[in-house]
Amino acid sequence: MFHFGRKIYADNNATTPVGKQARKAMTAVLTGLQANPSTPYRDGRLAAEVLDAARRDLGAVLNVPPGTIVFTSGATESNNHVRAIAPLLPPDKRLIVHSPMEHPAMLEPLRLLEKEGFVLVAAKPDRQGRIGVPDIREVWDDRVGLLVMMAANNETGTLYDVAGFAKFARARGALLFSDMVQALGKTPVDLRALGVDYASFSAHKIRGPKGVGALYVRDGAPYAPFMAGGGQEDGRRAGTEALHNIAGFAAAAREVPGMLAGGGRLRELRDLFVRGLREIMPEAAVNSPLGTDCQPGTVSLTLPGHDNAFLLGQLDFHGISVAAGSACATGANEPSHVLLAMGLSPVEARSTLRLSFGHDFSVRDLDYLLQVFKIVLKGDEKNEIGVVRPAELTDAFLSQKDLAVVHIKRFPRLPGPTPLPGSRVVALGDRKAWDDLEVPRKLLLTCEVGYDAPIIGWSLRKRGVRNISVLALGLWGLKLARPDLWARLSAMREEEEKRAAEGA
Repeated sequence: MFHFGRKIYADNNATTPVGKQARKAMTAVLTGLQANPSTPYRDGRLAAEVLDAARRDLGAVLNVPPGTIVFTSGATESNNHVRAIAPLLPPDKRLIVHSPMEHPAMLEPLRLLEKEGFVLVAAKPDRQGRIGVPDIREVWDDRVGLLVMMAANNETGTLYDVAGFAKFARARGALLFSDMVQALGKTPVDLRALGVDYASFSAHKIRGPKGVGALYVRDGAPYAPFMAGGGQEDGRRAGTEALHNIAGFAAAAREVPGMLAGGGRLRELRDLFVRGLREIMPEAAVNSPLGTDCQPGTVSLTLPGHDNAFLLGQLDFHGISVAAGSACATGANEPSHVLLAMGLSPVEARSTLRLSFGHDFSVRDLDYLLQVFKIVLKGDEKNEIGVVRPAELTDAFLSQKDLAVVHIKRFPRLPGPTPLPGSRVVALGDRKAWDDLEVPRKLLLTCEVGYDAPIIGWSLRKRGVRNISVLALGLWGLKLARPDLWARLSAMREEEEKRAAEGA
């Protein structure tokens, strides 16, 4: 039920397919270099040579000495180094100025620093997420020791004046830490010219493998290891290096010049998509700054009157993968902090999609994409699956004859909201269970935050299942909107499970 005639992957800001050269480099290490790079014998020395070559290759792409590159498990680990770096600041430099639109991999470590006594000050973006040096100047004072500003935003594609930020901070005795995950491969990244003190990168954003990243530390910049243990990476990062992933990262990095060369074509296709979408829906709002102030293949769109969770399911039904503008990682269906910081309302944020095209995106893909958006936004298809709002979930609704409730569990091993009474729980990834599902005359799908149910619903719809409804905003949304009903239904479900356990 998860197969489609045509597939378009438009979520490259989340991750990219692993490229041919990266796969080749990884295979060579996995099949021919089993030794630990830290060992002294011949095979270990050969492994160390691969590690050194990878550091040189990445350093060459970033235009910095190889010794300034620290390989990590990914950008999240690299960004968490801010927790080890900030305590090295002078006692009178305990303020950290940052963008409120940073990725959670940076925001969460900053919030931990705030609990440890540092003061966080957020700069204010405009309606398209732009922050400039004048905006930094407005919130600056002499106690600022660290400026944290990403180079490119993952949701809107907005590019930032990193060189200007670095010059401003240095003139005032402060350091700059820049998350450059979304910039590499999409805009030129010359760390020497930019003048940053610290920068983070992730391989899987440039057609490399997941599970490996890098931290750049300028020569002379204060530094302390974030992870304790062995003396790998010249004592800067403990843990045996994932050599196959690092080799794949380096191979992907060598492809960056070609990615940059294709940026113009990708930007043109993105702009054609925006133009075509506006013809379909003139009231659509573009949250990304078009032109050279934005990544070539990224666009954030607000589509009034359309819930992004439902749109995800409809587009997935047609084989199109995109991202919602609302983050669901908090477990409470909170709107995207990026969009809220830009001034969008919660309703607008929940009507927002992000598309991020890869270099294999073609004119034929563009035509198909616009055809599908026309069907989804203007056609009758939007009425083929029912949407049940929390206010509509009544005892009468739940007691309907022949109604079955199936709850979709994304993470089976983690606790989550209590399913509705009478629900059957099916793991999101249990394909056999979904294929074998016996569907009654009426089916209500629930999930935790409202995204999984529409996707599964439209997948079942493709299989020919009718009379499907989904619970909007998920169970967490129901708990927030109707706490009394939630408490009563949860108690009923717990009593069901208790009786079932006693019967077993």
